[in-house]
Amino acid sequence: MSVPAGTVYLVGAGPGAPDLLTLRAARLLERADIVFYDALVHPEIVALAARAEKIAVGKRCGRHSAAQRFINKRLIDAAALHTTIVRLKGGDPMLFGRAQEEIDALQAAGVTVEVVPGITAALAACADLQTSFTQRGISRHVALVTPRIGEGQDPSDWIRTVCHADSAAIYMAAGQSSALSASLLEAGLPAHTPVVLVESASLPETRRIYTQLAALPQAAAQLGDGPALILLGAAFARTVAAAASMDLAVLRTAGAQAR
Repeated sequence: MSVPAGTVYLVGAGPGAPDLLTLRAARLLERADIVFYDALVHPEIVALAARAEKIAVGKRCGRHSAAQRFINKRLIDAAALHTTIVRLKGGDPMLFGRAQEEIDALQAAGVTVEVVPGITAALAACADLQTSFTQRGISRHVALVTPRIGEGQDPSDWIRTVCHADSAAIYMAAGQSSALSASLLEAGLPAHTPVVLVESASLPETRRIYTQLAALPQAAAQLGDGPALILLGAAFARTVAAAASMDLAVLRTAGAQAR
C-alpha cells in the first residue's frame, strides 16, 4: 500500500479575530490545496486560502455537524490527492479540539501530521478583560475544563477540578449554566464566587457579563448566539467588583439568592 504524499496541518485559527492568527498559520493557508474548517472560524481567515478547495466540517452544539470519523476519513483521503492539507480549528487544536482523534487516525494511515498552535479562547477573554488569569499571591493555579463528554464516554471530574483551582475557564457550557451553577454550589464553591461570561472573545461584537456563581443562570440568559466562555474564581474578583460599582443589577440577584 502506498504512503500518502500529502501533509495534514492541524492549524489553530485562534479565538475569532483574524489578526490574531499566527504568521505560520497564515502562510500555510495561502499555499493550502484544500482546507477543512470549523464552524467558528472567521470568514476572513478562511478567505486567506484563496487557491484552496474549502470544506466546512464544523461542530456546533445542538446543530447538525459532520461526524468525527467522517472528518478523519476526509483528511486521510485528501492526503492521497493533495500536498498541503489544512485542518483549520477554532482556538488551539490541542485544547478541546478533538485533535488527538485526528492525529491518531492520520498516523495510523501513514499520513504526516503537523500541529500549528493558536490562541485559545480563555486567554483571549482575559486579554479583553485586561485581567491576568494568573496573579501573584491570588491566582497561582488555573483550570481549563469542559463538562461536555462524547457519546459513550464516562463523565469527567471537572467539578472537583474547578473547586480546587484558584481560577477556572469553563468551555462549551453556557447553555448548561443552571446545572453547572447548582453542581458547583453543591460541591461547596461559595455563592459569591466572581464570574465573568465572555461572548465572542477578541471580536468587535464581544459581550461581557459580570456576576456571581449563584446568579450564573440569569446572567447566561442574557447571552446571544456567539461562542461564550465562563471565567470564575479569584483572578476575576477585582474585575467583577469594578463592574458592580457601575451596574449592580446582576450582582444583586446573586446576593439575594446567596441569602
